[in-house]
This record gives sequence, C-alpha cells and structure tokens, in this order.
Amino acid sequence: MSKSKDAAANSLILKYMNDQNRPYSTQDVFSNLQREHGLGKTAVVKAMELLAQQGKIKEKVYGKQKIYFADQDQFPNVSDAELKSLDDQISQVSSKVQSVQQGCRQLDTELKDLNSSMTTEEMVKEIKELKQECSRHQEKLQKIKSATNHVTPEEKEKVYSERKQYSKEWRKRKRMAADIFDAILEGYPKSKKQFFEEVGIETDEDHNVTVPDV
Repeated sequence: MSKSKDAAANSLILKYMNDQNRPYSTQDVFSNLQREHGLGKTAVVKAMELLAQQGKIKEKVYGKQKIYFADQDQFPNVSDAELKSLDDQISQVSSKVQSVQQGCRQLDTELKDLNSSMTTEEMVKEIKELKQECSRHQEKLQKIKSATNHVTPEEKEKVYSERKQYSKEWRKRKRMAADIFDAILEGYPKSKKQFFEEVGIETDEDHNVTVPDV
C-alpha cells in the first residue's frame, strides 16, 4: 500500500475510534469498515498498531487478544449528573427502538398476509369466472329438473351431491372474498360501498341470492 493510502487508512481509523469511543479489536474495526471503505485486514492491523505506537489510540493486551480504544485524555471530564442524563437518554432511546421494532414486525406480518392474498384484479376475475360457472350449473340444474321423466335415481343423487359440493364451495369462496375485502378495506380511504362500485364488484345481496341450505 502506498504512503498516501496508509495515511488515509490511519486517518480514517483514528476518526472512527474517536467517534465511536469504545473498545475494539482489529477484527471489529476491519468488519465495520471493510464493506464501506474497502480496507484490507492487513492494512487495518498495521494502521492500528502504528496509531497505538504513536499514542493516538490506546492498546490493552488480554492474553493473545489486543483491544484498542480512543485516548480518553482528549475528551473533557463528564460529571456524574451528565452521565446520569446520558443513561436516561439511552434508556428512552432504547424504549423507542423497541417500540419501532415491534411496529416493524407487525407491519411485516401484515405485508406478508396481503402479499399472500389475491390482488383486486385477481379477485374481480375470480368472481367473474365463478358467476359464469354458477350460471352454467344453474342452467344445467334447470334442464335436469324440467326433464323429470328422463332422470334416473342415480343421476338425481349425483345432481344433489354436486349441488351440496358447489354450495359448500360457494360458502368457502364467499368467506375468502370477505376476508380479502376486509384486508383491503383496512387501508382503503373510502367506504366499502364505494370500493365495490369502483372495482365493479357485485354481491349475492345485489342479486337477491343466497347460498342454498343443503
């Protein structure tokens, strides 16, 4: 590394140590600065050892581990009252951080739920397809009911079985649609009626139909 780069690394690390004012190993400093500033591990070790030799930072040895920290003589003395005030500020900020983190987790959960739900376009398409399918089955059922002389007991049983199945699916999809509407309306600034009108949603109630009791 050139002298200019060595000097830049030394200046950067010295400023970082003074700004943070907490003990670090060379690995800590390397990990914290490498991504943003592209410093190599060897350059960091060399710079911190040189800064310690120059007395610009302090060094403590614990077994095989070296810990470096800012020279405390450069900082003004802090009274007990100031320390208590700082502790109170830290406590307040920590509480705010916990509250914000909790809010973020809640928003992440809501976002995952919304992402896993159908979009408005998908929902409208699904409703349209279900209406078409329902219409086809109603026509089929009407034809079967009108042709009583040609319906065998087996066919009749099959029709009622299918009717029961479709009614069950109807209820299930109606509940799904209601859940989706409720999720969308939580963040929708207008009323439920206005939402339905804007996206063109028609309900069973609009057509005076209900799920058959089977």
